[in-house]
Amino acid sequence: MWLTKALCLTLLAGAGLAAPSTKGIYDLLQRRMPLHASSFELSLVDSIGNASAGYDQYVVSSTSKGKILVEGTTLSALSSGLRRYLTDVAHVDIYWYIGSRLNVAPFYLPALKAPIEGASVVPWRYHFNTVTFSYTGAFWSFEDWELQLDWMALHGINLPLAWVGAEKFIVEIFQEIGLTDVEISTFLSGPSFQGWNRFGNIQGSWNGELPLSWVDSQFAMNQQIVARMVELGMTPVLPSFTGFVPSAISRVLPNANVVIGSQWEGFPAEYTNDSFLEPTDPNFTMLQKSFVAKQQAAYGNVSHIYTLDQFNENNPSSSDPDYLRNVSYSNWQSLKAADPDAIWMMQGWLFFSNSAFWTDSLIEAWFDGVDVDSDMIVLDLFSESQPQWQRTNSYYGKPWIWCQLHDYGGNMGLYGQIYNVTINPIEALANSSSLVGFGLTMEGQEQENQIMYDLLLDQAWSPTPIDTELYFENWVTTRYSGSITVPKGLYSAWEVMRTTVYNNANLASSAVTKSIFGLEPSKSGLTNRTGHHPTTINYDTNVLVQAWNSFYGAAAQNAFLWGNPVYHYDLVDITRQVIANEFITLYVDLVDIYTSQTSSASALASAGRNLLALLDALDLVLSTNENFQLTSWIDRAVAWAEGNATNAAFYEYNARNQITLWGPTGQISDYASKDWSGLVSTYYKPRWQIFINYLQATPAASYNATALHAELLEFELKWQNEGTYMKLKRGATADLKTVLVQTQQEWPSMFST
Repeated sequence: MWLTKALCLTLLAGAGLAAPSTKGIYDLLQRRMPLHASSFELSLVDSIGNASAGYDQYVVSSTSKGKILVEGTTLSALSSGLRRYLTDVAHVDIYWYIGSRLNVAPFYLPALKAPIEGASVVPWRYHFNTVTFSYTGAFWSFEDWELQLDWMALHGINLPLAWVGAEKFIVEIFQEIGLTDVEISTFLSGPSFQGWNRFGNIQGSWNGELPLSWVDSQFAMNQQIVARMVELGMTPVLPSFTGFVPSAISRVLPNANVVIGSQWEGFPAEYTNDSFLEPTDPNFTMLQKSFVAKQQAAYGNVSHIYTLDQFNENNPSSSDPDYLRNVSYSNWQSLKAADPDAIWMMQGWLFFSNSAFWTDSLIEAWFDGVDVDSDMIVLDLFSESQPQWQRTNSYYGKPWIWCQLHDYGGNMGLYGQIYNVTINPIEALANSSSLVGFGLTMEGQEQENQIMYDLLLDQAWSPTPIDTELYFENWVTTRYSGSITVPKGLYSAWEVMRTTVYNNANLASSAVTKSIFGLEPSKSGLTNRTGHHPTTINYDTNVLVQAWNSFYGAAAQNAFLWGNPVYHYDLVDITRQVIANEFITLYVDLVDIYTSQTSSASALASAGRNLLALLDALDLVLSTNENFQLTSWIDRAVAWAEGNATNAAFYEYNARNQITLWGPTGQISDYASKDWSGLVSTYYKPRWQIFINYLQATPAASYNATALHAELLEFELKWQNEGTYMKLKRGATADLKTVLVQTQQEWPSMFST
């Protein structure tokens, strides 16, 4: 454990970092539970009990004056101890989308009969994938970030990625070397695609240019974000210069060593094949020093950890071990030249996604380039399904973080691997001396599956694998209680889902499922997909219907649930999944009828009507909650235009394109599909109508997938710019209770086991 202890001391006691203050956590209490804020005392202490028992440590107790005293060795320990009291004793918590429920804590907070103690088993709890900032947070306001940061603090996260607004420094260092605004703006990608521009996968935008006003406004917001992270006891992981540059770099630095990167995902050359300034070139270090200096001037001396990823789904220009060793060494040295205390963080995703290139010997050569192990941290990005730490001998001694990826593109299926995220990280901790943290690296931060993320973060405070049965029971108590007694039906529903929906052990399908109605219609290839965008359902769908009936029936046991926003949200989400599963059955029936030599036109027409009617039912259910509405996503995008019509059109296109075609002509179409009201009615249903019309007009023997795709693409391209979302209503457009009664009457078999 010497390496992790040394790393902790190096980072937490970093030169010049400001002394911590409890004010940030007091402010959090004032924001989220103002009536209770004065009931807490927070105290930073040097140690609690046995100092070797863990890393961050806390103890929560009641004082003689009736207050709740939280003592902790760090700010993150304080906020973690605070949440432990709130969830386990007051039975309230804070959530994504739904928001904070801390304010419904009992007016008189329960006193503790005995102190509650806790200690983290790892020094770091990490959060964010680079692309989360695009799939989920592309258009967040600071209000959205404020909720996110409070959630992160209370869940013990102390090492978050801070990518927002980095284009400010990119623009300025490019201007310094003489690139024009046009050369720079045509290199930068739109808000929904910045994650992949930062990775060097894509360049530019395929429908306009990124306004420089966006760059300035995002930077201003990130100043608030970074300041808040620090106030809440987090060490931000800051961006750095990665080497991806506009092609015009050769005009201003004609002797620079620039290579052309590889094509990504079939994009046209003008939008990929990014120019890459080799890290061995002296200009790389020059730009790195300028980038880091500007960042330090903007945010202060708040962190020495920098993210730097160069070969994410792009192969290096050479497979020579010496070349790779020199690139890695030059990256490290450029950061050290910019900040002598710098620590380089990188994702380990490339070793899995590009495993054909990254042989064991090349991986070892790469890590050999960094002589000081503690100067690097590696994110084992997909540890729950495709861990790379064993293959790489714990990244050849470099500190690394066990991460749960879980979700690709913000997909919304109910899914989890409860044992992989409890047993596996603890086993890794026992078998790897360089493991320094647990983390969340989901591509999209979505929906009901939040329990899987809570589970891993809480595992960071337990030396043994968490008992998931007890954990789920306690989580349900906290999630729905507030001012009511939780009905037994909710416990029953979640216990059923715990052992089925959230208990996938089939690693062929190792991520959140996609709903097939969100895929471009086709006669084949939609069902039983595996990989990291699966459509295979790994549980008996009747079991989910059983859970739904228990969940829905709970409101009959306690009618107050209908007024509980958490229950409302979850009921919509579980209903959404029940309908998505039923859609698979109706789709298979439709295709079987079409391909059957004995089928009739009337049978095909009837099957088609059923399919479309089910989408209508789904859209209506989703419309009852604004978190499941297309308008919520696009309104956030358009708001950033502040009345500028040109910018509004650009942002709206970005928002529409990412969740549908994802590229100028559908290069990775439907990758980020969403089960949203408005999207179902204006995009998915029309596509399925086109498909059904095609089947009715075309004999099975004459089916032409290419011709069908061309017809669908014509509609899809038109949808990107048509602005129909303005015609859709905002907010809850129907009463969920009424809608579910109607849906049950129309689809009785769907809800029977």
